[in-house]
Amino acid sequence: MRTTSVETSEPAPPHESLHALDWLNFFLAALLVGFGPFVAVHYAEQGWAATGIGVVLTISGLAGLFTQVPAGELVDIVQSKRAVVGVGAAASILALLIFGLRVDFPSAAAAAVLQGTAGSVFGPGVAAISLGLVGHHALAERLGRNQRFASIGSLSAAVIMGGIGYLLSTRDIFLTAAALGIPLLWTLARIRRADIHFGRSCGAPDHHATNPPRIGRAVLLRNRRLLVFAICLFLFQLANASLLPLVGQALTRTEGRASSVVVSALIALPQIIVALLAPWAGRTANTWGRRPLLLIGLAVVPIRSGLFAFTTDPALLIVLQLLDGLSGATLGVLTTLIIADLTNGTGRFNLALGLAGAASGIGASLSTSIFGLVVQRFGYTAGLLGITAVGLMSVAIVMAFMPETKPSPFVRKPGARGLTWTRPTGAGAD
Repeated sequence: MRTTSVETSEPAPPHESLHALDWLNFFLAALLVGFGPFVAVHYAEQGWAATGIGVVLTISGLAGLFTQVPAGELVDIVQSKRAVVGVGAAASILALLIFGLRVDFPSAAAAAVLQGTAGSVFGPGVAAISLGLVGHHALAERLGRNQRFASIGSLSAAVIMGGIGYLLSTRDIFLTAAALGIPLLWTLARIRRADIHFGRSCGAPDHHATNPPRIGRAVLLRNRRLLVFAICLFLFQLANASLLPLVGQALTRTEGRASSVVVSALIALPQIIVALLAPWAGRTANTWGRRPLLLIGLAVVPIRSGLFAFTTDPALLIVLQLLDGLSGATLGVLTTLIIADLTNGTGRFNLALGLAGAASGIGASLSTSIFGLVVQRFGYTAGLLGITAVGLMSVAIVMAFMPETKPSPFVRKPGARGLTWTRPTGAGAD
């Protein structure tokens, strides 16, 4: 067995940096709400055909997909994690301004590339700052707090921007979202660079080295538990990403104009559940362990889709959709936390996050196409039952192949400098 020495003298970061990290998550989530469905609505109002809108959205998705892994590698290497997030925020602000002020295809395509590429650095960047501030031992609760503020930011921005689009114009939505970049950059600057421990931020084995050693990329890819987890994330997104769009289409046929109100509730209400449950998920991951919560989060999708297959009653759909908040709270915390567990001591934490993000992105990209085709060929119920089957596969894989990743308790070794703990297998191998 391999032992890894870890110093326990991790001073608590100043309150100011942690408080600024709260609001960084809030404003970043609010900024990203400015994209998404508002892009489609805005260009549709400008007379664009559905094909052109689809191409722009596809460009954005592909840009994000292809840059996930390089972005993770970049965050691991760059000394200043704040600079990476700041450059990404500036690119997103520019993309929002282009979307709001230009309606020609070349400009929209350029903005889509900026948006997709910038979005790739936010997840690893915020995760690296969080890990660098609090260390692995306090990461679970920190991630729960991050998720809470991000959910509140998303919900608040969705309500505000929806009102702006209704009272003013969709163009003003993008300008308002771009204006959120100012407080975002201000809160980012309030996180002191000296408080972000570089070694911890990339999961390095030597937490006190300015240029810590890292395992090889090929070694990381041979980590069986990491690959199993990536497959589970792929299957989860393959099932989950198309679930709400399919339900929305069914509601359009049954509820008419009222369907937009129901769909809005289906999107917004789970975010409230996420905000309430995310801190609990972070705390519970330290007591129950990661694996029980992971099974709960993954099992929500087949439960929802299986029940959705047999009802289109709006009230019942809203109640069932609240379960999505449980899934969002648990997986929102566990995705980063489990990868931190699996890469602790490798120096490749953010690269692994990029790999997981790519797996999730591929699953989400394929989801609507695959299950849209299933619904077209075999009907709505068959499509939802297909989603249920894929969701159950992810649960079965965790049960069969994914062990608990929570680190073993620290054990003091005679004569050792500090504390050592023993893993069942070496870092980067399984």
